[in-house]
Formats: sequence, structure tokens, C-alpha cells
Amino acid sequence: MSALILAAHSAPAVLHAQVGAQIPRATHADSLRGGNGAGRNWWDVEFYDLRVRIAPADSSVGGFTGITYKVVQPAIAKRTRLQIDLQMPLVMDSIVQDGQQLPFVRDGNAFFATVAGNQKIGERRTLRAYYHGKPKAAVNPPWDGGLIWRTDSLGNRWVATANQGLGASVWWPNKDTQADEPDSQRVAVRVPDPMVNVSNGRLRRVVRHDDQSTTWEWFLTHPINNYDVAINAGNYAHFSEIVRGENGPLTVDYWPLAHHRQAAEQQFRQVPPMLQCFEQWFGPYPFYEDGYKLIETPHLGMEHQSGVGYGNRFQNGYLGTDLSGTGVGLLWDFIIVHESAHEWWGNSITTKDLADMWVHEAFAAYAENLYAECRLGKTAGARYVIGTRSKVRNDQPIIAAYGVNAEGSGDMYYKGANMLHTIRQLVGDDAKWRTVLRGVQQTFARTTVHGADVQAYISKASGIDLSTVFAQYLTTTKIPVLEWKSDTGGVQVRWGDVVPGFTMPVRLVSGNASVQVTPGSSWTRVDIPMSTNGTLRVDENYYVVSRRVP
Repeated sequence: MSALILAAHSAPAVLHAQVGAQIPRATHADSLRGGNGAGRNWWDVEFYDLRVRIAPADSSVGGFTGITYKVVQPAIAKRTRLQIDLQMPLVMDSIVQDGQQLPFVRDGNAFFATVAGNQKIGERRTLRAYYHGKPKAAVNPPWDGGLIWRTDSLGNRWVATANQGLGASVWWPNKDTQADEPDSQRVAVRVPDPMVNVSNGRLRRVVRHDDQSTTWEWFLTHPINNYDVAINAGNYAHFSEIVRGENGPLTVDYWPLAHHRQAAEQQFRQVPPMLQCFEQWFGPYPFYEDGYKLIETPHLGMEHQSGVGYGNRFQNGYLGTDLSGTGVGLLWDFIIVHESAHEWWGNSITTKDLADMWVHEAFAAYAENLYAECRLGKTAGARYVIGTRSKVRNDQPIIAAYGVNAEGSGDMYYKGANMLHTIRQLVGDDAKWRTVLRGVQQTFARTTVHGADVQAYISKASGIDLSTVFAQYLTTTKIPVLEWKSDTGGVQVRWGDVVPGFTMPVRLVSGNASVQVTPGSSWTRVDIPMSTNGTLRVDENYYVVSRRVP
């Protein structure tokens, strides 16, 4: 998503730690939410049937989630407890299976239901979790997350969800982990008339009720991570087009507020070339069957799968500013580009653990660079990503602790993007680099992964052992330092501030001369003449620092 990146560039809400700040210790609740304990590890979600009624008048919700699951481990005594997550202050009314109410106990935001002990491996079972209440309301979405109860500029009610990190269980019962996605999902949302609800996937049915409310039933045929499931209810207009993609016709639907339709028709022209650019670099759009939608929201943006949230006020840049400081970012709409890139990175490929969110965010931030390149050329794309280095804080490592629902540093965005831009230089062949990126998508399409899986694939596909490169940028707060000193007829170089065994090649530039060199931890002589002013630099496409040693 963009919750962290938005926080990183928005004064009202800076979420991640400053240099030297203490990282909170994981709690029991963190382990329940982020782990794969005995209440989760024996069953696999196959289908969610979410049916919920939204009441803007009193900011309440109510309904049920039908959960169809497959038993994947033998049912033994400790596995008769099944964990369903639902965050306070919401109330779990009952959990029902085979017509019987299951006994359950609450442990914070986790409910443990005791199911029948005869659940056999390979068997498919269904239960329903009924609930109601007033969910946590988002104060400054999408940073703090929750239900968003708003009115638009004309006074019409406008309701939306944004809950990445906080968790989908803030508004509906589910197995709230990124590690387990349903194979498909129904999202049926009942709202008061004349509101229109737009959720993920395709609209299957619209049911009018006698009490002046309507149920809008949407269906996804592909797996979806639970934080992507979304409500967007308001006074919407709708228009659409067909984009010719690699896999054929792709339906593209736009849902702006009705009084913003004209502005949307102008600004959203950026969508087709953006989709075509990303298909060129990453492969076919992952969800042709569910289509692509761009939906205006009362928050800045979220990558809700097949229903991308948009709140950038129909202007280029990030709320009219350029995060790179180069001017390149003012030539396209940041939210359209960044959030849509998540359809590949985050939605199709989802990390099992929040600690590996760099897979979502580094690649989505890097996609901004690639889109700039598609629009404006390779030099402009490089200028953009290099310019974003000013946003890097090096406050804490990008990869966080596993198993406790922990996010790493917001540097996962632009430090991560510059790591990938550096790896592109190491590959040294743009056609091959494109093949690597498309290969990642093809290999892991619509699955959940560990970050290590992606690292291993890129190393193997590129033919380069990148293990120390990933370790350097993802697990430390240090940028590699190329130390150099003058030598008769040339210079000597070595790496400093690096992980053990770090040996990354770089291109050195001195005046009009340049040379590719692979330093190590010991001094290595390089035959390159010194420039007239006695300076040596590293090609700026490599994300490193150079320092002269006396």
C-alpha cells in the first residue's frame, strides 16, 4: 500500500520510528495476529462469503462472514480450536457450523471457537461468524485505518474502508493474516439508498429492499489478501472502456463521485498507457477475469485489488508535489501509478508475513521509475528514482521481525526502489532485467510468498549471487561506502560499512574515463586516471556512497 509512504511525506502523521527510537516489543496480541499458531495452522481458507450492512446514521455495521475451509492437518485435541479475528469494539454474536452454535472464547481481538473433533484431513467445512457493532473509525485515513465515515462536498454520505497493517478484522471477521488467501470471495454490502457501493471484482447482483436500502453484490474469482477487501459507498457515477492488453480485452471501469465525473474523464486518461507500460515490464495484468477499477475515495489511495482507491484530487504528482524533487513526478498522477502497480506487487504476489512488505512497496515504488521511463525515456526514469533517495531515512532495517505482525522501516519504498535500480545495473542488460521481473510475476502469480523466495528467484534468474546485496539494503541501515585513495597512475578502492562478504561491482567515473570494478573488503588497485581536479565518483545509478580515504 501506501500508508507508510504517505505518512513519510505528510506532516500530520509520521508512523515509523526516527533514528535511535526504541522499537516496541512484540506482545501476545502481536503473536496471535502475526503468527501461524494452533488456531490457524490446521485449516486453509478457500472461500469467504462476506455479507454486511452499513449504517452511516450511527456508524455501525452488522452481518456475517461465511468461511469455507479445508482441513490440512489431522485434527488433534489442540487443533479443535479455530481462530477467527475480529477487532474490538465489534461484538461476535455467534459462530455456527452444521446448524449448531460453537462455543468460543475471546483473547483480545482473536476468537477461538471449539469445533467438532472429527474434522478430517482433506475435508471441506463451512461456518458462519455473525457480528455487529461500531468499528474503529479512521481519524486520518489511510494512515491510522478503520471505517471512514464522511460526507462529500455536496453533503452526500460517503463511506469507505482502508485498513492495511491494522487489519481487515477491524470491520469483518476473518483469518486476519496475509499468509492465507481465499481462492475466491463474495462481498455483498447493503447500504441505504441512494448510495452505491463499489467493492472488488465484478458486480453480480443488485437487490433492492423494501426498507429503502440496496445490496450490492460483488464477486472475485481470484485469491485476494484480506486488507484489499473494500467498501466504497457514495454518490458515484460510472464510465468504462476496454484496454487491449497482452491477454486480450481488459475491462476498465471508473467510479468517480458524480459531480467529479468531468475531472475524472480527463485525469483517468492516464490509466490505459499505465496498464500497458506495466504489462510490458511485469507481464499481463493479473486479474483479467475480475477487471480493473479506479474508485474515488475519501482517503488518498489504497491498492484494493481490482478496485484501486483514488483520492489524489485529479492532479499530477503526489497531491500536486513531486517526491523526487526533479520535476519528473509532476508529469503523471502518483496515486494512479503507485497504487495500480500493487496489482502486480502486493495483490498478485502477497507476502506471507508483514515483515516482508518490501516485496510490495519496493517494487511498487520502483514501478514509478519504470512508468516515468515508459513516458519520458530511460534518463528521466533514472533521474526520478535517484531523486527519491532524499526521502530515505535509514531509521531501522527494511525487514522487520517475523511472526508478530511487524512492519519494517518506510525505507522499504525508496531505499527498496533504489536497491532494485542498482540491481538493474548489475544485470547490465535491460531485456534480461525485464525477463527477470516478468519471471517473478509468472512464477509467483496469485500466491503468497516469503521475501526470501523472491530474493532467490532474482539471483537465479539473473545469474548473479545477490544474497549480500539484499542483506545489505534490507537488513541493515547502512548504505555501502566505496572508499578510495590515490595511487600512482590510478586509485585503490574497497568497500566499507558493508555486511561480511559484500562484493558488488560498480562503475567508477573519473573525468571522461570510466571502468567497471568489483571491490572487496581489502584494497584493490584500479587502473583509471585521476581527473584534473583529483576526484573520483561512482556512477549515480548505483545506490552507494563514495568517500576518499587519506
